[in-house]
Amino acid sequence: MPRAFDYLYIAATIIFTVYGQLILKWRIAHYGAMPDGVLEKLKFLVSLLFDPAIFSGFAAAFLASLAWMAAMTKFDLNHAYPFMSLNFAVVLMLSAWLLSEPLTAQKALGLGLIMLGTMVAAQG
Repeated sequence: MPRAFDYLYIAATIIFTVYGQLILKWRIAHYGAMPDGVLEKLKFLVSLLFDPAIFSGFAAAFLASLAWMAAMTKFDLNHAYPFMSLNFAVVLMLSAWLLSEPLTAQKALGLGLIMLGTMVAAQG
């Protein structure tokens, strides 16, 4: 039987995943659009790898993986996995707030449905 403390592994997975997504989008926007040529695309992508903030996004993905492995030692997958849908909700809200991305009524409705579905699935 999982304890309340065990949910911190799931929370850490979500936090690191969300951080990684937001930091990648924020920094990649700084570099602009991907070039058209194949060689230019390769140079562009390699230059992104050397951005410290982008690297921190990859590190966050690694930490999210470690936290998820820890969560898998405490929970059944069919209980823990619905919580991963919260990544969509948190990224949507924070991208609107921090990155000034549009939050439409359709997206808000979808967000509500995700939250409702997560609550229903987590109870089952």
